[in-house]
Amino acid sequence: MKQLKKTKRPVVLTVKGKAAAIVQDAEAYQRLPDIAARADAEEGIRQGLEDAKQGKVRSARECFEDFEARNGIPR
Repeated sequence: MKQLKKTKRPVVLTVKGKAAAIVQDAEAYQRLPDIAARADAEEGIRQGLEDAKQGKVRSARECFEDFEARNGIPR
């Protein structure tokens, strides 16, 4: 625990010389979901920009018309 508090870095616990568990401080652990969510959002944006570059886009009107037709929503 002293090493964890001092370095703020995860500590690898081993069994017979092989990594068995990683211990990290609570603050760092609580940041993980935020980091993952941000990475997912950034990947979604990257994919959208790539699709736009390749011309794989439709207008919002076309998307809504398609959605309404597939779901039986009258206009």
